[in-house]
Amino acid sequence: MVDVYEFVDEGLGHSSYLVAFADGTAAVVDPPRFPTAQEDLADELGVRIVWAIDTHSHADYVTGSPGLAARRGAEFVAPKASQLASPHRPLVDGEHVMLGGDAELVAIATPGHTPDHVAYLLVDGGAPAALFSGGSLMVGTVGRTDLCGPELAEPLAHDMYRALRRFDPLPDELAVYPTHGAGSFCSAPGSSSRTSTLGAERATNPMLRITDEDEFVSQLLAGFGTFPTYFRRLPELNRRGPARYDTIPTLKELEPAEVERLVGEGAVVVDGRSVDAFAAGHIPGALANTLRPVFASWIGWLVDPVQRIVLVLDAEQSRDDAVRQCLDVGYEHLAGVLRGGMAEWVTSGRPVERIALVRPEQLCDTIVDVRQRDEYASGHVPGAVNVELGAVADCELEARHVSVMCGHGERAMSAASILAARGYDVDVLDGGPDTWAHATGRPLDRSQ
Repeated sequence: MVDVYEFVDEGLGHSSYLVAFADGTAAVVDPPRFPTAQEDLADELGVRIVWAIDTHSHADYVTGSPGLAARRGAEFVAPKASQLASPHRPLVDGEHVMLGGDAELVAIATPGHTPDHVAYLLVDGGAPAALFSGGSLMVGTVGRTDLCGPELAEPLAHDMYRALRRFDPLPDELAVYPTHGAGSFCSAPGSSSRTSTLGAERATNPMLRITDEDEFVSQLLAGFGTFPTYFRRLPELNRRGPARYDTIPTLKELEPAEVERLVGEGAVVVDGRSVDAFAAGHIPGALANTLRPVFASWIGWLVDPVQRIVLVLDAEQSRDDAVRQCLDVGYEHLAGVLRGGMAEWVTSGRPVERIALVRPEQLCDTIVDVRQRDEYASGHVPGAVNVELGAVADCELEARHVSVMCGHGERAMSAASILAARGYDVDVLDGGPDTWAHATGRPLDRSQ
């Protein structure tokens, strides 16, 4: 008897799994850096975590397997090809690991998403019970193959095609548990569902249904969008072994004078408050990044990893959540949080900057839409220029006064804060394309 429990980080599009066996032992597959929920459930169920298992060298988050293994006295299992420095049991293709009860894990080398990728077939009582497909087969799609560098995208796409064929002998009813899914920059565009079966994917997954290798490669490579810059450095951090945190560190509280000093020394202020709050007044030069599930992805895309980070939060916002998300993507240099928030900064008499939120009829002549390319193509304000948020820091705009927009306002305010720091005169649409269409009665443009 095997029970699989799913844990989803919606912001990173990451799924991990606690697998509980009949003999009271358990495994965690692809745990996040802080697998607190997984450990809590294991304790609640009365099972002992004996294995921490990684499918590949992750680019989108810091692995929690080494820390979990050390904390729980478990065995860390990972592909031999990952060449990890952390103590672990390295697996090669076809190798079996005996788990709890009558269960065993079979390693299936499935390079493509990464060169070291391994999927794991869970066999219980001699029958296939689950496929932990990692970043290979996902719901409605497959893993992208360009994360290890553009020069490897095509060769790894060919590897991916061949890797997926290794699942052909497995039964339709086999449950599929991917690590990546909706919201993950690691996947090609796919479904919002998190888990599936092989039969459902064979029937509906357009990539799995392609039987010609060259057509598969062409289709896969054509579907890639941009991805956060931190993806380039996390595989090596995970290979070396991340610093261990058994609990979330406490942020130091910083007086306004300390914040001012840190900024003078090169620190970046990341303001996690709402769009409205940031618009009404913020520290000059601060980066707007509303604390929400995708906070980590934008930290990793917009902030230099060597910079010290000063956080500005409202009293009701979770400091632990902000710290966890930073550490989840390998941002360790957290200087602290502004004590008393913006109210304390204002009381100290220090300067405050503002960015106007405007209605559709107040937009200026130059409109910059900072959504991803596919979002922009799905419907945008006519005449709006598409500059993805990740590219705003390096873009050059002819006009000095620009209106910025996205889907709801959070990314637009991030972009506006970057442009304002570069000397542009900016405002932000209060809303998104649908707000504009409703107010003007005009259709959105769906041209590229």
